[in-house]
Amino acid sequence: MDSLADLTLDAFRPRVGERFRISSAPASAIDAELIDVCAVGASRPDRRTPFALHFRTALIAPLPQAIYRVEHDEMGAHDIFLVPVGPDAAGMVYEAIFT
Repeated sequence: MDSLADLTLDAFRPRVGERFRISSAPASAIDAELIDVCAVGASRPDRRTPFALHFRTALIAPLPQAIYRVEHDEMGAHDIFLVPVGPDAAGMVYEAIFT
């Protein structure tokens, strides 16, 4: 997948439970698990369905909301705006929304 426009709800659904890497600097990256993929609006025939991704990292100080390089072995690397949602029982959760 070459661009953010190529990323869809259906591209991520089978990736739930898989590992991604979130890079905040060239030498700094953390492991993240994709824990949820959900539609967040109605689909339209001329546009992709809006959707949200939720990633979980270890329980560390949250990264501030910003654009991060998110990498996956098969999906490649994309610059995605992530927002810290907060901790849950297993770690820190981040959200990305695609419209």
